[in-house]
Amino acid sequence: MKKLFSVLAFLFLVSLVFSQDTKTKNPDYEQIKREITKRKSDYYYPVLMKKYLEGDTNMTLKEKRFLYYGFTFQDNYSPYGRSDYSDSVRNLIKKQNHSDKELREIVRYGDSALIFNPFDLRVLNYQLYALEELERPGIFNNRLARMRTVFDVLLSSGDGLSKKTAFYVIFTTHEYDLLGLLGYDFGGQQSLIDHYDYLTVEKNPEEIEGLYFDVSPCLKSLNSEFE
Repeated sequence: MKKLFSVLAFLFLVSLVFSQDTKTKNPDYEQIKREITKRKSDYYYPVLMKKYLEGDTNMTLKEKRFLYYGFTFQDNYSPYGRSDYSDSVRNLIKKQNHSDKELREIVRYGDSALIFNPFDLRVLNYQLYALEELERPGIFNNRLARMRTVFDVLLSSGDGLSKKTAFYVIFTTHEYDLLGLLGYDFGGQQSLIDHYDYLTVEKNPEEIEGLYFDVSPCLKSLNSEFE
């Protein structure tokens, strides 16, 4: 799946430029919760989601952040849930070669999986592969814009080098997706420290031993299931 990795390489380059020019900032969940529920707010959630689904490349970073972190306040937020459709996509993508019919199924099943979780980066990545093979540039650019939106938000939240500067994620899968985007390999050890996930990384030129991820919304959602 070399084309999958070429897409990620492109995203890494554009996101690297983005991160160099932008000061990182932790999300203020309470402020986000207030703003996304106001119909007259510039950050009213249905409007933000519409822009995202349309692949709007003119969304501001603040809009992207309110969209992504605001998803934690939506009824369908399920950080540890999984769609059967995403499993169908993964089963198809395992094949070495794909017919046009199978490529269309990857896109179709992916669309259904994205209804459950519109920020599923792996499904978006698989769709990009299929759409490039099918030569459907319009939809390809839409999915690419969506993926870029998520990575822009993640990179704007911190650098992961300490708890204070942790990356803020709303899905634990995004921890591993971000590792790959940054060019690191998972070192095999994951630790939950307070409300932070700490992932070790394989030996790298920067001599980084591991990265921190704030997973507060994930833990809050999990705890609410047992109340």
